[in-house]
Amino acid sequence: MSHVPPHLDGRRRSPVAAPEWSPRLGYAIGLIATDGGITRGRTLGFPSADRELVVHLLKCLHKNNKISRVRTLTGGVVYRTQIGDAAFCRWLATIGISERKSLTIGALKIPEDLLLVVARGLLDGDGSIINERARADTGRRNDYYWEYLQTKFVCASRPHLEWLKARLDKAVGINGLIITRTARAQRHACYTLRYSKRDSHRLLPMLYRDTTAPRLARKWKSGHATHGAIDWS
Repeated sequence: MSHVPPHLDGRRRSPVAAPEWSPRLGYAIGLIATDGGITRGRTLGFPSADRELVVHLLKCLHKNNKISRVRTLTGGVVYRTQIGDAAFCRWLATIGISERKSLTIGALKIPEDLLLVVARGLLDGDGSIINERARADTGRRNDYYWEYLQTKFVCASRPHLEWLKARLDKAVGINGLIITRTARAQRHACYTLRYSKRDSHRLLPMLYRDTTAPRLARKWKSGHATHGAIDWS
């Protein structure tokens, strides 16, 4: 018997309830698109090594579900919450977030004015900001430094990053590069959408413009502490 996506299952007679879009919902969608997982079409699970992200997700969705602390097989710690909401899960499928999405997720159906908010959630979920300062010309000078700054979005689905690149490049006026990486221990390729120092100087202030908006503190500080004096206004 073939599996029918929840939003196409005719046996489900209740209509798909579409929540009202807002910046906080947009941020939550970015987190769910990266780290969230839907099971049996009615339960949303969200694990993260950063408890702060789980807290942000619950607040953005106006939920008070329990957060569990789980020890991983490698000795690490993961924080996890589960939200039983069949209507919300069916709605997620209509905007491009379905079960077993890791390798198949593509474009997200989101309002144009919430693109940067969703992108901030994607970056906090599965992205990184690399900001380092290194000495240059060490043989002759000891007072010359250069800044290494990159913004990266990571996903196992290339179509998703192609969609994100097209939208961000057009909205911000930048030009990202998608890189394919396949490790021997991995069964599937992993893709990275990378923005250079120059493009990061344009992108990051736009992603973190609202100082009251939810964000992963350690990642924001990584970009905010740039030695290249990003104008965050």
